[in-house]
Amino acid sequence: MFGLYDDEEILLKAVKEARDKHLDIDNVYSPFPIHGLDPLLGLSESRLHQAGFVYGAIGTLTAFLFMTWVFTRDWPIIFGGKPYWSVPAFIPITFELTVLFASIGMVVTFYAVNGQGPGVTNPVLDDRITDDKFCLSFDVTDSDEGVDSLKAFLKESGASEIRTKEI
Repeated sequence: MFGLYDDEEILLKAVKEARDKHLDIDNVYSPFPIHGLDPLLGLSESRLHQAGFVYGAIGTLTAFLFMTWVFTRDWPIIFGGKPYWSVPAFIPITFELTVLFASIGMVVTFYAVNGQGPGVTNPVLDDRITDDKFCLSFDVTDSDEGVDSLKAFLKESGASEIRTKEI
């Protein structure tokens, strides 16, 4: 069951009321990020930036160790009067591989954590959620007696439409 809202301020008030009444919110959908929604839902900060740091460190080590191996063991050539192991010459490639590993790793991690990717079809509650509507959804598969109270809550919290959809 879900309620569609026309404004994000009304949605924020509805989420706060639902949390105060200890209602089990399934999810909140929005066409754009809403500031202040995460603390209201009790969500913790994403750890994606920590994964990005790890991927960047792996990229840095890969670039630096590979260039060290190439220029000191595999193909040691003195060019331009530089020594075999010239760290300043490694900086541009090390930077580029750091950014490449971090960006690709974060994208793959994001898709894996959110269950998205090629071949995955995610259910859509309403097509207008990605356009101009905001949605507060509840899972009512286990409780038939709570449907009427949820409908009443959604109506009094300012939902412009209330619908039930089986997913």
